[in-house]
Amino acid sequence: MVDMCRWAEVSRSGFYDWRGRKPSATAQWREVLEAEIRFCFEHSDGTYGYRRVHAQLARWGTRVDPDTVRKIMRELGLVPCQPRPFRPVATVAGDAADLPDLLARDFTADAPARKLVGDITYIRTWEGWLYLATVLDCYSKKVVGYAMADHMRTELVTDALRMAARNLPIATGKTIFHSDRGSQYLSAEFAATAKELGILRSVGRTGTCYEVSRRRESHPPPLSEPCLTVSRYTAPAVEPVGNAPCFQCAN
Repeated sequence: MVDMCRWAEVSRSGFYDWRGRKPSATAQWREVLEAEIRFCFEHSDGTYGYRRVHAQLARWGTRVDPDTVRKIMRELGLVPCQPRPFRPVATVAGDAADLPDLLARDFTADAPARKLVGDITYIRTWEGWLYLATVLDCYSKKVVGYAMADHMRTELVTDALRMAARNLPIATGKTIFHSDRGSQYLSAEFAATAKELGILRSVGRTGTCYEVSRRRESHPPPLSEPCLTVSRYTAPAVEPVGNAPCFQCAN
């Protein structure tokens, strides 16, 4: 110890005084703050960034600068999940099979099972991609058929269409199913299924933003919550109000 103190150019009495000194008030506050930040981050299932963590701390009555929260989270290695948008190219350009647009951007209906619209939603999970095909009735705005799978083969959309046919009184030669120009909807297998069920096929034009926005207004993504793309199971919610968890500094 004498050699170490001599090498560090400090006295032995000064070293022992430093070692026995209790943590300062600032150090104790920092320790409690780190525990609260870690608690908030972990109970959001790793989805909260420094802004949301700061907002939660404010609800608990902890007053701290947002930049301090960001710095501590960086030091603790707390990096929130930030799913990047996935933009697959799955449409077929041109007038494939000369399919008409029977809806002409009119997504209203005066009776059930007259106009159906379909789409595929991409859901990112810890196990990989999950694909959800849905069929919505333009009259009730309800999902009347759906299918989920870990693939995007044509059977995904045909299963959803068959469920819709079981749930609705399909009018042969009058019920219209409208979709985009996805390869699944333009396949021979899907065409055969629609013909078997007596459903007329309709497709929108490629690259028309108005068409896409109108179809999504009448057919919103059924699963669009952020937690569905980052959580393995249902994430425990962080209470927006109430008292903060009690943390104590170690002596």
